[in-house]
Amino acid sequence: MEIDIFKIVYTVLGGLGVFFYGMKGMSDGLQSIAGHMIKNIINTITKNRILAVLVGIVVTMLVQSSSVTTVMVVGFVNAGLMSLVQAIGVIFGANIGTTITGWIISIKIGKYGLLLIGLGIFPTLFAKSNRWKQIGKIMFSIGMIFFGLQIMSGAFKPLRSNEEFLSFLTYFSEPTYLSYFACIVVGCILTMIIQSSSAMLGITIAMAASGVIPFQTAAALVLGENIGTTITALLASVGGNVNAKRAARAHAIFNVFGVMVMLAIFPVFLEFIEWLIPGDANFINAAGDRPNIAVHIATGHTIFNVTATLLFIPFLPVLAKIVTRITPDKALKEQHHLVVLGNPSDMLPAMAIAQASKEMEKLTDIVGRMFRVTEEFMLAEKIVPSLQAKIKDYEQITDNIQKEVSVFICKLLERPLSADESKKSQGLVRIASELESIGDYLEKLTFFKARFIRDGKLKGQSREGLVSFYKEVSCYFNDISEAITSGNHDHSVFDRKSETLRMMAEELREKQIVGITNGEITPLSALTFTDMVESLRKARGHIHNISQSLHRMS
Repeated sequence: MEIDIFKIVYTVLGGLGVFFYGMKGMSDGLQSIAGHMIKNIINTITKNRILAVLVGIVVTMLVQSSSVTTVMVVGFVNAGLMSLVQAIGVIFGANIGTTITGWIISIKIGKYGLLLIGLGIFPTLFAKSNRWKQIGKIMFSIGMIFFGLQIMSGAFKPLRSNEEFLSFLTYFSEPTYLSYFACIVVGCILTMIIQSSSAMLGITIAMAASGVIPFQTAAALVLGENIGTTITALLASVGGNVNAKRAARAHAIFNVFGVMVMLAIFPVFLEFIEWLIPGDANFINAAGDRPNIAVHIATGHTIFNVTATLLFIPFLPVLAKIVTRITPDKALKEQHHLVVLGNPSDMLPAMAIAQASKEMEKLTDIVGRMFRVTEEFMLAEKIVPSLQAKIKDYEQITDNIQKEVSVFICKLLERPLSADESKKSQGLVRIASELESIGDYLEKLTFFKARFIRDGKLKGQSREGLVSFYKEVSCYFNDISEAITSGNHDHSVFDRKSETLRMMAEELREKQIVGITNGEITPLSALTFTDMVESLRKARGHIHNISQSLHRMS
């Protein structure tokens, strides 16, 4: 029987495109509804490996993508939000959570697709509430998934009666370990190419349900897809720190060893699924379809991932040691740029904001260190080049972090966000800018102090007043730093403190004018002193701006 290869290819591609669109829409809708829930779940992670696995299961079920979860975990490890052992536990759970996708698409293909598209489009377009819009989007997207699978299934049907294709398929459908291994390799390669195990699972179920491939071939392909999906996390770890690379490699090792164990008992595995699920997987009805096979494939996918996780949980610390040994820790000096923040389009908005917040804490810590080093320089009787160089170095780091955080969040703002997520994102951009400005004014202080040392020492009441004002501003910064880290913030307290410091600055400048009038201070010294006070006053203003941003974000 002649078949139109071109028609099959473009129909499969079209169906795959509809399927991808549905998966993306469903994932986005679930993330929008469950974003805060996911963030709270992540925050509950402890060193308990069972709890970490459960977190991975729940988060992946909510976002409908193990790739999203593993990329997120790699980012969290990179940012220091999660330990390596915790990350591996979450990755184990993600492998179980992703099996829910197989159960969703194993529902009779196409039966409810157009119905769900019709029901979902109306709240998506006309609902006023964002929650109902997202619920409509989820229904519409699930309908698109079913519809895409129906298109692909229809495209594959001509292949089941084509002698050339059936002859080629014989090599992959024979009940031999060589055939099983060949199917695993094919499944792995194809998943690495399209970087979506869900899409490959959809194609596998569509081919099997349309009668093109038998159950053993489909089950082996699914095993290969579990290995292929690890490429996403490995790519996400490129450019990350050592722990991020270790987490991604642990994911790959876990899946490879799990598949090796399952391959060793593959015939028993197939028989167990046939015993567990009613109906022969390879039963072909009058239309030439296999109506039972989709549920068998989804069951096999779940059993494999649950079994592999149960086998590996006791050895989780051992796996952590193995990836630590094959990925040695290199001596790292302080970075002048970020390696933590990846592409926000690969992350949940709530998680991207959490990562950016973590970087904001790092930026705050650097500015805090800058305050301490600047104070040491201010109190010195002579110019200390090492301190001056260190302050300059910190200022460059604040510039780079501010720029990269801002670019990251601006890319995030291009995505559909909730009102709360948008407000927090804008607040983080503002805080990063204010912190960078504080760093600029601290560097200016060192320049003015060096001018004092060259042109005449700062002494007497002027010195005492300036040092006292500096310490008050530094203390004010420490308070805002604690508020950024803890989230506890009383805006009114910061308002009063800001006004007190502003009045203190005015008083110091007035004293300088009196000193010039009385001839106690030279005009050049007074000018330098005023520049230093003004720098501190502006730093105080930027700290107050951070307080306002925190208030708006809360």
